[in-house]
Amino acid sequence: MPSIATSIPATQPNVSDLKQRSNGSAPSSSSFLVEPLKPSGALKAYPHSPLTTALGEEFAREVRLKEILALPKEQGDEVLSDLAILVSWRGVVFFKDQNDLVPEDLGNLALRLGELAGNPKEASLHIHPTQELTESGLPLGKISSNPDKEGRQISFADRGFTSKGWHSDVSFEPYPSLFTILKMHTLPKSGGDTLWQSNYHTYSSLSPRYQKFLEGLTGHNDAYRFRQQARENNYKLRTEPRGHPANSGDEFRADHPIVRTNQVTGQKAIYANPTFTTRINELAEDESRSVLDYLFRLQAESHEAHIKYKWSPHDLALWSNSAVNHLATWDFVGPREGDRAVVVGEKPYYDENSTTWDGRVEIEGL
Repeated sequence: MPSIATSIPATQPNVSDLKQRSNGSAPSSSSFLVEPLKPSGALKAYPHSPLTTALGEEFAREVRLKEILALPKEQGDEVLSDLAILVSWRGVVFFKDQNDLVPEDLGNLALRLGELAGNPKEASLHIHPTQELTESGLPLGKISSNPDKEGRQISFADRGFTSKGWHSDVSFEPYPSLFTILKMHTLPKSGGDTLWQSNYHTYSSLSPRYQKFLEGLTGHNDAYRFRQQARENNYKLRTEPRGHPANSGDEFRADHPIVRTNQVTGQKAIYANPTFTTRINELAEDESRSVLDYLFRLQAESHEAHIKYKWSPHDLALWSNSAVNHLATWDFVGPREGDRAVVVGEKPYYDENSTTWDGRVEIEGL
């Protein structure tokens, strides 16, 4: 199988040096802390169309990611940079029947998208705290409806309201996921769909006064569910660096802005989810619970900002964890499995000059 890099030689626009971009473009005269990326138009050669107004884009069946990955680097970087921009605007994109992609391809694709989006130079593929490495020693994950022999499992059903399972991947890390790629290969006869929800929409749904109230607040994110799983099954969670040197240790906790700026688009989004965000640090406990309950209800009940995708074998989804939450539907019997690659992104930040999503479907140049 092809080899895969595990680090990215790119320059990250960090909070201390936010004007530098990994693609070498000079900062403009705008007031953004990080200049949003602009498409080259290269992706127009690959037919795609919106699935809903708020989020979701689907590529034509004949579009083959394997062929895009094989393009000469300069040409491929133009296409993949535009793909990173598209998924950052539209939240999630889908490719049909990518049966020629192997797990290493997913890892290479995730790394290149992260680099082109302006990832930290230290960033690489995330290794989930509950997971073992693949047989080749690479940090490529698997999604399975069944735990492994040690009881390890990334996602699992909870009793009660299923909406409490909405989440953004690894928001409990200081440097959480930028993009997730999931290719499903084993599906039940029925059910097992996945939902995504737009957090651009969540922010824009709030009144201007409520938006201002939330801006500058931070949420505490905690992966207590995995510590509990490890205790119950008597295995050790991964404490070595998980895709970034700062993602180390056994706490699996991090504080992030409740209103986050997407560095690719310059758009504001709510960055909170019921699986990992446990409280708002600057508020009293009861105040925090009240605000989070409202945000989580807005996320769960705003059906115009949802998309539910019915998988076929070897379909691939690519999504931006700074723009959407997602949720698997546990309504199936039998195995449900796929291959997964997660690339770590920037440390979340809030830019007061960032802009608000206006609901448009078409983005110029894409």
